Amino acid sequence: MEEFDCLVVYVPTADADGLRRAIAEAGAGRLGNYAACSFSTEGTGRFLPLDGARPAVGTVGEPEEVPETRIEAIYRRVERDAIVRALVAAHPYETPAFMTFPVDVSLPPEG
Repeated sequence: MEEFDCLVVYVPTADADGLRRAIAEAGAGRLGNYAACSFSTEGTGRFLPLDGARPAVGTVGEPEEVPETRIEAIYRRVERDAIVRALVAAHPYETPAFMTFPVDVSLPPEG
């Protein structure tokens, strides 16, 4: 069976649809006869831009809070590099917050 991973990424809510579209076009969210599958939840992202940062939102040295969306999607492990490249290209932040980890999408044997 093919190996799958899960992508979790946090993005400003206003940019969530574009990011979902970009990672889906790169292959994220394909499972069986379905494509562009993902799950999203809303929350608040918090960060402090440090010296040398070029924040898309906020000011260096000042804490910031942004309405963000957490997007989760599975993908075939062999497509990781293409999906992460698409994520970075579509994400508005200088340093996108994301993680990937292995997942088991196998079904139990029948019977």
